[in-house]
Amino acid sequence: MRKANILLIEDDELDTISVERSLKKLEIKYILHTAYNGIEALKLLRDEKNPLSPDVIFLDINMPKMNGIEFLKIIRNDADLKDLKVFVMTTSSESIDRTTAEGLGISGYIIKPLNYNDNTKRSDSMDAFVQFHLRKILLNENT
Repeated sequence: MRKANILLIEDDELDTISVERSLKKLEIKYILHTAYNGIEALKLLRDEKNPLSPDVIFLDINMPKMNGIEFLKIIRNDADLKDLKVFVMTTSSESIDRTTAEGLGISGYIIKPLNYNDNTKRSDSMDAFVQFHLRKILLNENT
């Protein structure tokens, strides 16, 4: 079975660590590629010698240089990239962000639970997503 390719586009190091921890629980072989913003991600996806072809993209909305919505608009207008599965992963509870992202054909919208100063037990939407949805997506792609 080939390893799944996952592209994480995220500018916050703590969020990147959180995603990595959640993915380690998967029990599926994968390669995690990371980009700090949409510009870096496009370079990976459009690399002339070895373009990245991810099975799934996790995309933050609020990033420097090129935010998630700008990135989505570009890939949805690119014949080679328009069908990529993209899951927005954000702290934004703005309905306009969700509506805009859904209008750009995202596969899902994950609200990040960011409370690093509170050590109480809390449900983690990323863990839940990884365990129930991402596992199914990647197993179906790799069979």
